[in-house]
Amino acid sequence: MIYADYNATAPLRPEARAAMLAALDLGATNPSSVHKAGRAARAVVEKARAEVGAAIGSRAEDIVFTSGGTESLALAIQGAVAALDGAATLIVSAIEHDAATKAAAHAGVPVETAYVLPSGQVDLDDLKARLTAWDRSLKGTPIIVLMLANNETGILQPVQEAAALMREAGGLTVCDAVQGLGKVPVNAALLGVDYIALSAHKIGGPQGVGALWHRAGAPLKAVQYGGGQERGLRSGTENVAGIAGFGVAVSKSVQDLPRYAALGAHRDAMEARLKSEGGVTVIGEGSPRLAGVSCFARAGFRAETQVMALDLAGVCVSAGSACSSGKVKRSLVLMAMGADDALAESAIRTSFGWNSQPEDFRNVADAWLQVNQRASSKLGA
Repeated sequence: MIYADYNATAPLRPEARAAMLAALDLGATNPSSVHKAGRAARAVVEKARAEVGAAIGSRAEDIVFTSGGTESLALAIQGAVAALDGAATLIVSAIEHDAATKAAAHAGVPVETAYVLPSGQVDLDDLKARLTAWDRSLKGTPIIVLMLANNETGILQPVQEAAALMREAGGLTVCDAVQGLGKVPVNAALLGVDYIALSAHKIGGPQGVGALWHRAGAPLKAVQYGGGQERGLRSGTENVAGIAGFGVAVSKSVQDLPRYAALGAHRDAMEARLKSEGGVTVIGEGSPRLAGVSCFARAGFRAETQVMALDLAGVCVSAGSACSSGKVKRSLVLMAMGADDALAESAIRTSFGWNSQPEDFRNVADAWLQVNQRASSKLGA
C-alpha cells in the first residue's frame, strides 16, 4: 500500500508510540491527584505542555490540552465570543475547515465571510476595507478565523498580515494551524495572532489529542464545565498517554522540518509528470504551499471515481476533507477559489509526510496515470 493521505491523518511515529506506552505503564494515575502516582502523571502532562509550547515559541502555561483540533477551534471561537459577552462579529474565511465554520455558526453572533482570491489566499484588500468601515457600536469586536495552511490544497495563508490588520482595528485572530504544525515553522509571536488551534495526529501523534494556545490576556472563557482542569478552560481528566505522544511527536516534527521541506522537489516532479502525461490542472501551483501536498484535477474525471480506482490499486488519497463522514463531494474550497463545477468535482488530494519516501511520489504518479488511461479508454469506447 502507498499511503498518500497524511493530511487526513499521519502514521503514528515510533517515538510517540514509545512515549504513550511509557505513560500507560504508569498505571491507573490521574494527573489531578496529589499522591505520588498522580504527581507522576502530572509530570508527563507538564513535560508535553512544555514541548508543545517550545514548538510554537510560547510559554508552557499558555497551552491548553483538548481532544483535538475541532475542540480547540470551538474553544477559541466560542470561548472568545463568550468572554466578550457576545459583543463580537466573526469573520470566517471561505476556505476554512468545517470545524471552524460550524463552531462559528453556533457561537450565537453574526458571521461574515472573508473571501479568497483565485490564488487560494484570503483577500487582504477586502479585509482591510471591511475593517476600515467597521462600526464597533453595531458589530462589536471583529474576530477573524483563518487557517495557516489549507487542508485540501496545502495553500499557505497570509496569517501574519491578516493578524496585523486585525490588531490595528482592535480585533482578534483565531488561527487554525492544524495542517501547518510540523510542516512549516509556527511561531505564535511572529504570527501575531491571539489563538492557535493544534492537533497531534496530523504530525504523527495519536488521534484524539490537541491543544489551544492563547495569548496572555486574550479574552477566553470556558465553554464546558466540570472539575476545572487545564486552568478551568477545559474541564475533564487529561488524556495522559495521548498528551505524552503529542509532546514527543511535535518535538520530532519540528526537528524534521527540513526533511518535510525537501518533499517539495518530489511533489513538483510528480505534478510535472501528471500535467505532461495526464493533462491535470494543479490547484494553487503558483501559490505558496505545503511541500508535501498536491491537489490536482482532470475535468470530467470525477473525484470519487479516482479515489476508488486508486484504492483498488493500493494507493490511499482523498478528495476534499476526510472529516465529512466518508463522503466525496464537490470541493467548496475550490468553488471559493472560483473553480468551475467540472474542476471542483474532479479534484483529489495527495499528501505526504514524515515517513514518505521519494518512490512514493513516483508510484502515485504511475498509479494515477494507469487509472486515467483506463478511464479514458472506456470513455473512448
